[in-house]
Amino acid sequence: MAATAKYNRSNPAVKRILQEVKEMQSNPSPDFMALPLEEDIFEWQFAILGPRDSEFEGGIYHGRIQLPSDYPFKPPSFMLLTPSGRFEIKKKICLSISNYHPEHWQPSWSVRTALVALIAFMPTNPGGALGSLDYKKEDRQALAIKSREAPPKFGSPERQKLIDEIHEQMLSKAPPVPQVLPNGTNEESNHLPAPDSFVENADRADEGGNTVGSVSGSLNDLTGPESEMGVAENTVEPPVAEVTNPHLPEASHRENSPRVPLAPQNPVVAIQKPKHDRLLTLAAFGLTLAIMALVIKKFLKINGLAGFIEGKF
Repeated sequence: MAATAKYNRSNPAVKRILQEVKEMQSNPSPDFMALPLEEDIFEWQFAILGPRDSEFEGGIYHGRIQLPSDYPFKPPSFMLLTPSGRFEIKKKICLSISNYHPEHWQPSWSVRTALVALIAFMPTNPGGALGSLDYKKEDRQALAIKSREAPPKFGSPERQKLIDEIHEQMLSKAPPVPQVLPNGTNEESNHLPAPDSFVENADRADEGGNTVGSVSGSLNDLTGPESEMGVAENTVEPPVAEVTNPHLPEASHRENSPRVPLAPQNPVVAIQKPKHDRLLTLAAFGLTLAIMALVIKKFLKINGLAGFIEGKF
């Protein structure tokens, strides 16, 4: 960069800019490219790739950065040159990293930091900010495709030459614009079994007498073999009872009555004692009372109270 010889390298702004140029060239980013003009290192041309997984993906968006004379103590200004549907073109945009908000700027930030932040701002809600647009997703994607065709036209031949070089470099590493399938949601539904399959399985269940097994077979078509193993290990089939209709003949209500699954219940065993066991219990109880009466009588006799008990006083 021969033109830099005219700048005072002891100037803090010039010294900082030259450091950033060297750092940008030694450590290029796959998401953006930026270079200053040879005649004015305070003006940079840049291009960023649209952020992935957004309507801007695959697009190449050019712009201009104007650094202030007291950079990096004051923030730069940004201008987009490529239509994106997110920012107006050839107009300074309002960002927290731009000269519209100098209170947010940090001198430790750089052109690289600003471009990373700009890419992050692309898919956010514009919120009515100055220089912002809010196009539909389909329109933004169409502009992303169009941005790859040719670089924008802007400024002097020197600027245009630098813009063309940057565009060629970015186009070589830009991913293709993803195509949105209009009926993408229908593809997933094609993998699901038709509702008629459940009816067929139910008919087979009525014929074979195994309703639970037929329905689980239909569920396996949806969940796959792995889920089938999990269901087989953790599922217990409840007993099935028939709801009968007393007004129908026995043969007909067996065929037409619905099969209602019952909740599993713990069996209750009722043990009924025979009569002779009861008599033995009563006899044992009476014998116990008689023994207790004899013990009490003997106790009173020893203590001289037997006559009182027998009524001999």
